[in-house]
Order: sequence, then C-alpha cells, then structure tokens
Amino acid sequence: MGKIFYLMGKSSSGKDTIYRELMKKKGDVLHAIVPYTTRPIRAGEREGREYHFVDEAEFQRLMNGGKVIEQRAYQTFHGIWRYFTVDDGQFSLDSSKNYIMIGTLEGYTSMRNYFGDAAVVPVLIELDDGIRLQRALNREKKQAQPKYQEMCRRFLADSEDFSEEKIQEAGIGRRFQNENLKQCLSEITDYIFV
Repeated sequence: MGKIFYLMGKSSSGKDTIYRELMKKKGDVLHAIVPYTTRPIRAGEREGREYHFVDEAEFQRLMNGGKVIEQRAYQTFHGIWRYFTVDDGQFSLDSSKNYIMIGTLEGYTSMRNYFGDAAVVPVLIELDDGIRLQRALNREKKQAQPKYQEMCRRFLADSEDFSEEKIQEAGIGRRFQNENLKQCLSEITDYIFV
C-alpha cells in the first residue's frame, strides 16, 4: 500500500523549496499530489505545478460531484480563498506508489481521517517566526501587485492554525527545523526513505 507524505508548516517555512528539492532528487519514487485553490496565481507559479487554479464555480461543481476530499476556506482581504484536495485520479493508495503533497495541519488531519493513520505520514517543517516574516515580505515584494495585508493575515493566522495544542491533537511527534535547508532536507529524506 502506498503512502502520502504530507508536508506542512507555517507560511514561508520552506515547504515549497523542500518539496521541489525532494521532487528533483526522488521524483522517480515520489509522485506529486497537486492540490486545488481558488486564489489568484502568484508570480512564478504555474498551473498544475503548485496548484490547480480554479474559480468558485469549479469548486462547487467538484464539491457537488463528491470529488473534494478535504477543503478549507479563508476570508482574506480579497474575498474567500479556498484550498482543497480532489479525488481526480492523480493518486491511488491501492498501488505501491508513494505520494507527496503540501498542505496545512487541518488538511493533514482531514486526509489522515479519510485515508487512515498508516497511509498519511506528517512532515512538519518549522522555522523561526522572524525569518519566516522576512521571507514572506521578500516574496510579496516580487509580486506584480503585492498583497501585504493578506501576507500579514496569513502570518498571524499561522499562530492559531499551528498552535502547540493543535499539533499535539494531530498526534505529530517528529518535527523538522529548517534553519539550514541542506540539513533539514537530509533529515526529511532519511525520514521518508527509511
């Protein structure tokens, strides 16, 4: 039976970078699960790589069709943005294939409840809040239309979304500190490919 390795962490903790590096090194044995979102595409993103970018009508169509496995919605400064995982044929845990995806603690819990504890493996990435805030600011500055209010909302919401209590409730024991990318990536690789 295959497994889903579920990368999660607060915004700007390095999830996307670690995901890309794992796919470069182990893309032949780790298969991507691309989540969906209704938020606008950011500079440097590409349809089908980070997300499938859809509108609200498409989300509702998938939801009504029973295809949405898990979803969360955020009231942003720019309206409601949804993030969700769809049973769209891109993965099958009946095979021996292993998968990797990025999401939130809430998303991890929903996926684990849907597929079972043995099938979904948490990979929690942590980083000092000051470093994360600087990274988020640097990334937002590169956008054609920076959304600083939304960046701040996400940063503050992370404190609640990844509270120690919620991490404990989710049963996550192992955490990966991303102060040194090379070391963090090495530890995660060892953890996944034991």
